[in-house]
Amino acid sequence: MSPSTNVNGRLLRRALTTVGVTMLLLSGAAPAAAQQWVAAWGSSMQSVSPTTWTVTNATVRLIARSTIAGTEIRVRLENTFGDTPLTIGAASVGFQRNGSALVVGSSRPLRFDGSPSVTIPAGAFVVTDAVPLTVEAEQRLAISLHLPNADVRSSAHSNGLTTSYVTAPGAGDRTDTEDGAPFTETTTSMHWLSAVEVFSSSARGAIVAFGDSITDGSCATVDGYDRWEDVLYARLRETSGAAQLAMVNAGIGGNTAIRVPPVGSIPGVERLERDVLSLAGVTHLVLFLGTNDLRRDATAEQVIAGLEEIVGRAKARGLSVIGATIIPRNPEPRGFPANLGFGAARNAERHTINEWIRSNDDLDGVLDFDEVLQDAVNVDLINPVYDCDGIHPNVLGYAALGRAIELAAFDLTP
Repeated sequence: MSPSTNVNGRLLRRALTTVGVTMLLLSGAAPAAAQQWVAAWGSSMQSVSPTTWTVTNATVRLIARSTIAGTEIRVRLENTFGDTPLTIGAASVGFQRNGSALVVGSSRPLRFDGSPSVTIPAGAFVVTDAVPLTVEAEQRLAISLHLPNADVRSSAHSNGLTTSYVTAPGAGDRTDTEDGAPFTETTTSMHWLSAVEVFSSSARGAIVAFGDSITDGSCATVDGYDRWEDVLYARLRETSGAAQLAMVNAGIGGNTAIRVPPVGSIPGVERLERDVLSLAGVTHLVLFLGTNDLRRDATAEQVIAGLEEIVGRAKARGLSVIGATIIPRNPEPRGFPANLGFGAARNAERHTINEWIRSNDDLDGVLDFDEVLQDAVNVDLINPVYDCDGIHPNVLGYAALGRAIELAAFDLTP
């Protein structure tokens, strides 16, 4: 479904300011349809799993938290990084009770054009048929996949920050098992599962947080849901009294806006269609990229050109685009090679990009994350109270970012 657009075909904006964050109010946004498909959760695939992680005639049970309520579910499965076709022998969805166990009676088989199995070509993805299942906002879903073949590696998101479960090799199809006993291993990477979409009458759209490890959640808590976008989501829900906007995390650790070597993941300009524009019901894009381009010595001019392309393509599809400034990066990060830090030259480029973001009339809002996290004395350092390792915020830093955002940018009025 195409993203919803405003009634007059244009955005009426007025500036709003809070501590560290300037936002723009979207005052003419059209309400969503009475019912629509909306992306309720996402995880951006970034690479093939390590050779040490394979499955052989086994079942994986992947946990995903829906951020909106609805009456039907469908999921997207990717073989983006596979070099051979991927066979899924069976699949199901149910409600997580505790660990790998399901709420009794909640499991539903998933179908692929009516078939219980599917073969996904290398580089492709599939979306399951819709299955009736009434889900609440913040409910944790368990998507179970049977992989019947031997030594299957996955298309994966390495820093999933969610505990999922795997049976022993040879356990076969356990997709309909509700007690969880066969799932003897765990993984915190996300394998194959890249999106959950919900048919909803209460959701007005979805926000996609499109970024790098600071969006992905490095230094956040496994199963904690304490990244900046999680804090924003909770505040939006509390303010409106219901989950009107879904939250999709499209962050990838080390991600860049443009293709600059060494390339560790598909850059933003190349994955925008897959991870944002192809999802159902997306209405807002928060664009938070650039720090990893600079640490690979891209120039401010090159990064700005990439960000401009992303903004233009997203707005052409009717999305409201909110830019986030690049936070400080200490000159000698802890636990990382010294060349990943920012000295005077890289900081000069960072300031140029940030000023472009702050003054960009094409953006529908600005999150001044740089101002929120910078040290009071040296603006090129992260405030020690919010610092995890010289590159990423700690959990308190993520909370500070999420709490500083002016909610009026995500207009929740009927």
